[in-house]
Amino acid sequence: MNDKLDKSDRILLAHLQEDATLSLEKLSDVSHLSIASVQRRLRQLRKKGIIDREVAVLKPNALNQKMSFIVTVELERESVSQLDAFKRAIRKDARVQQCYYVTGEGDFVLMCIARDMQDFEDLTHTLFFNNSNVRRFRTSVVMDRTKVSLSVPIDIES
Repeated sequence: MNDKLDKSDRILLAHLQEDATLSLEKLSDVSHLSIASVQRRLRQLRKKGIIDREVAVLKPNALNQKMSFIVTVELERESVSQLDAFKRAIRKDARVQQCYYVTGEGDFVLMCIARDMQDFEDLTHTLFFNNSNVRRFRTSVVMDRTKVSLSVPIDIES
């Protein structure tokens, strides 16, 4: 398998993005490959890091995580060690679902969930108020989860 993805690889990836529990038989059917070929291709896609992880997407409300927030964080200083320290702290807190190092008004944009406002206040103290390198942060409360996805567009015909 070379580094360029062929149509069969893209078909497999498109289907797995929608449902990572699809059987090898179903993937074989949709890709018109043998089960052994599907297994080999999936192993290679994982090995190359094209398939990063296979996870279950959970509904936060069902697990008492009723609130979502978008937080923009501005740091005092952006030395490599301070950026790494902030990233390590963010990675440790399960309430931070996504973190992006960005350009613009802030340095980071975080997507966070919490049980309630008290839980979110605890998060702000843990990650922001107790961190002397955080200059300021701005929070937007999510009113509606209109679209939540990590899917990557795949052009099957390319």
